[in-house]
Amino acid sequence: MPDSSAISTLASTNLADVSRGRYVLDSAHSQVLFSVSHFGISTYFGEFTAPGGTLELPLSPNDSATRLAVSVPVSNVKTTSGILDNELRSRDWLDAERFPSIAFDFAAPLSLAENSFQVTGALSLHGVARSFTFDVDFVGAGVNPAKQVYTIGFDIRGRIRRSDYGVTAALPMIGDELHLIISAAFELEAPAA
Repeated sequence: MPDSSAISTLASTNLADVSRGRYVLDSAHSQVLFSVSHFGISTYFGEFTAPGGTLELPLSPNDSATRLAVSVPVSNVKTTSGILDNELRSRDWLDAERFPSIAFDFAAPLSLAENSFQVTGALSLHGVARSFTFDVDFVGAGVNPAKQVYTIGFDIRGRIRRSDYGVTAALPMIGDELHLIISAAFELEAPAA
């Protein structure tokens, strides 16, 4: 295990200083979590494992669009109940057989001058694509001492109404609003030329 004091000196916390280029999502160190009101009594949490995707940061903020394409397999939904996992994959809920992934795509000029910003792109869920805005906080960047790969990380949050995407099972007993919390680590694959 690397020394934590060495890690803190390697990481940059200024997004404007990160290396430009093409990044690949590190699925082993990224998490896609969701929460929903459960009968108005408690908040229930779950996760979509094994997300995949790419992030392209241009050489400078004005060169070209920043591009982000991320997807998660619906069949990888996980909660504390195997029975519920199967129910969520079923036709009544997310219908993993017909709609195997949830995806978010963004392509636009993006200022990298601030560490907190918003991205608006197309969120596709349950066969419906809608414009959606995520709040993004840059966490840090540096060479991952365990893997020796330059990595950048973000915390991402958003709220969606599942009924907007045709997922209406058990409304209103199970909440309509889903809170999404994403911890995303991207590894540099190809530096900008």
